[in-house]
Amino acid sequence: MSNDAKSVSGSYEAGLAGAAETVAEFHEPESLLKKLQHWLHQTPSAVPMIVLVVALVVFGLLASNFFKAATLSTILQQIAIVGILGCAQTIVVLTAGIDLSVGAIAVFSSVLMGQMTFRYGLPAELSIVIGLILGTAMGALNGVLIARLKLPPFIVTLGTWQILLASNFIYSANETIRSSDIEAQAPALQLWGKDVVFFADAAVKNSGVKVLYAVFLMILLVAIMAYVLRHTAWGRHVYATGDDPGAAELAGVPTKKVLIQVYALAGFFCAIAGWVMIGRFGSVSPTASTGQLGNIQSITAVVIGGISLFGGRGSIVGMFFGALIVGVFEMGLRLVGTDPQWTFFLIGVLIIFAVAVDQWIRKVAG
Repeated sequence: MSNDAKSVSGSYEAGLAGAAETVAEFHEPESLLKKLQHWLHQTPSAVPMIVLVVALVVFGLLASNFFKAATLSTILQQIAIVGILGCAQTIVVLTAGIDLSVGAIAVFSSVLMGQMTFRYGLPAELSIVIGLILGTAMGALNGVLIARLKLPPFIVTLGTWQILLASNFIYSANETIRSSDIEAQAPALQLWGKDVVFFADAAVKNSGVKVLYAVFLMILLVAIMAYVLRHTAWGRHVYATGDDPGAAELAGVPTKKVLIQVYALAGFFCAIAGWVMIGRFGSVSPTASTGQLGNIQSITAVVIGGISLFGGRGSIVGMFFGALIVGVFEMGLRLVGTDPQWTFFLIGVLIIFAVAVDQWIRKVAG
């Protein structure tokens, strides 16, 4: 290399000495709306929590007796079954699926528990175990059809809803087991209908606030599943399966196995809800409204709770808030004295609002 070339190269390198090595960066200031969008994306239960707080404040101002302990306890008792069915629906929706058979599994499981005792003479405790196992098997059947045969969850669970509901009527012969008979011969079936009384005054009969065992069970299940979904490998697999099953498989997630486990666990929760139904209503009835309405009620709690129907995003705590919102609206409007149809109207508005907010929040990921 010539001396001229060396001098040019040396002067060039000398000129670069101490120069910044980073490339040019452009920072666009985030608007307040954009920050809110990001925060909601990271905290999916925030929207239902805000709606719940607003509803509590509004009905607290409109109805003087709304914030009484007995009123709030009644709301929790009314959502106990829906909350447990919501646990089942939540884990299914997180995988981008849907389960239209949750109500039928719950009712059929309750009928099986009752009939095992009163038709076949089994101990109530054993009947409960058999009912829980069979409910889990019904859910697992949904999972196998969806994961192994790759059938759409909507179609599969719509079909099994009809099959299980019909099987429930055929097996039970539409026979209702009376509350008095259960209380006398199989009190374990009514376990979750018992209550704990708080703030009771010994001098006043029937005083205090009654809280059903079923309420404590619902809260316990929500707390356990909130931990499992957020802090265990299995929970992360559930979210990954719903978010992008193809990418999850490439990352080593056994998506088929996860789906079967999810639907089986959903069936187990439904069977627990069936057991709670016996305690809540006292009797075992194959015609219980949960068979038809349980599906819609659980989906409503999930959607209002901010869980994305596209899978992979949401929180079971949000579902709990969603169930509470429905309970607060029903009780609040009743205390205010409005037409009950307004409850359905407002819940319908909330469902559309929740889906619209979900679509807006999902743009962050895009």
